[in-house]
Amino acid sequence: MTKLRLAIVGAGPAGIYAADILLKAERNFDVSIDLFDHLPAPYGLVRYGVAPDHPRIKGIITALRDVLDRGDIRLFGNVRYGTDITLDDLKKHYNAVIFATGAVHDADLAIPGIELEGSYGAARFVSWFDGHPDVPRTWPLEAKSVAVIGNGNVALDVSRILAKHADDLLPTEIPANVYEGLKASPVTDVHVFGRRGPTSVKFTPLELRELGELNDVDIIVHDEDFDYDDAARAAVASNKQVFVIDKVLNQWRKRETGNASRRLHLHFFARPVEVTDDGNGHVGGFKYERTAPDGQGGVVGTGEIREVPIQAIYRAVGYYGSSLPGIPFDKKRGVIPNREGQVLWKGEPGFESSTASQQMYGVYATGWIKRGPVGLIGHTKSDAMETVRHLINDVGNWWRPESPSEESILELLDERGVAYTDLDGWHRLDQHELALGAEQGRVRVKVVPRHEMVEISRAQVPAEL
Repeated sequence: MTKLRLAIVGAGPAGIYAADILLKAERNFDVSIDLFDHLPAPYGLVRYGVAPDHPRIKGIITALRDVLDRGDIRLFGNVRYGTDITLDDLKKHYNAVIFATGAVHDADLAIPGIELEGSYGAARFVSWFDGHPDVPRTWPLEAKSVAVIGNGNVALDVSRILAKHADDLLPTEIPANVYEGLKASPVTDVHVFGRRGPTSVKFTPLELRELGELNDVDIIVHDEDFDYDDAARAAVASNKQVFVIDKVLNQWRKRETGNASRRLHLHFFARPVEVTDDGNGHVGGFKYERTAPDGQGGVVGTGEIREVPIQAIYRAVGYYGSSLPGIPFDKKRGVIPNREGQVLWKGEPGFESSTASQQMYGVYATGWIKRGPVGLIGHTKSDAMETVRHLINDVGNWWRPESPSEESILELLDERGVAYTDLDGWHRLDQHELALGAEQGRVRVKVVPRHEMVEISRAQVPAEL
């Protein structure tokens, strides 16, 4: 009987779902799966890309944990693809690899002044307040007035965390350094800008409602943004999600404001034009063009330019994938070129093009690195099913490794001195963080420094409080 030795690079939802789907799939061969991640802990953006005050994320983590805890998938954390293991290593020890490395960097916003001091990518800020081990422990929170560019869930997460009082985050797993940074923030006003109107936003009703529950924060909306055209009215009438969003926003229009110490302003029909300099190389203002409905669900510029004084700006206009050594990469889209998860190339590893046509046998992709940074968990599951289906059908084109034993990869990592973490190590770290939280009357307190995560996971120091 044929046996598939599979490596999956990326232990976030995309990688874990792919492993789970393959193990449950109808097939006529055995499967052995090793899951690799550059971080010492699993779960990817569920652990490091979602605001800590989202309790519903716990349900996703529970589902992912249940998959890993079955015991039929090996986990190798703190292993960097391209450094600790290479494509040649994978070919030597496995029949195939699925890349599920996601998209963790900020997409660019090409407007003048975006490079000024005080201009930040939202993804990096999210990594900071989520305790990512590879982000500095401090963050410059010195602005009283802040702009956030974008109308998706990440924009709302960033805006909410900036506007929310730090003490209201204490029940969450927010790290101590993040609490201290937010506690000292002098912010009074957070401005959120979207190019289109209220009926074209990309955030979900749940995210929006959470803004209205903030303590001592006024939500400011502007009547001029609600002069809908026929296309907008049709969207409200035909789409339940748009209907709810419109209802929430219109309720906020009736709210009394002016008593809170902080304000969160929602600006629609605002196309970014320029970040202005305060004269010292620092962000001083944000210019935008007022847009208007075009009658077909889009917008057109009006020529009217407005400016809001700010001291910091966060771009939340999307994520962008990272290229991987030896693997083709489409620089325009920030993805691995593929056909339904089968990686495509022109015969030369590392080329940068979106015009690949030839299958790169043994190499697959799933998740955001496959399709781009769009879609939620449901999309990730269907994505993985598509990729796994091709992997199963490609049995005749799998690699033929010279050293496929499960022990051989352990020997390789040990030989190279890689301080990898495993599933038992994650359990140790998980219990340690839960215990830190219990001591403070909280659910969890994350361990942030990478070396501490590794030491606790590998039981190199007592996991004592």
